[in-house]
Amino acid sequence: MYGALWRVLPGPWWVRVLILVVLAILAVTALVLWVFPWFDQFVAPTDSTVDGG
Repeated sequence: MYGALWRVLPGPWWVRVLILVVLAILAVTALVLWVFPWFDQFVAPTDSTVDGG
């Protein structure tokens, strides 16, 4: 899969690396800003406290 992706990207190796870095940053940003907050509503966190003694 990674070999096919590498062959599809245009330009010399440094342009391909730059494109992949930008795509990775965009993917992480989308996950943090939209996907994780949306998914958080379905995960019921347990309400627990630590007894101070």
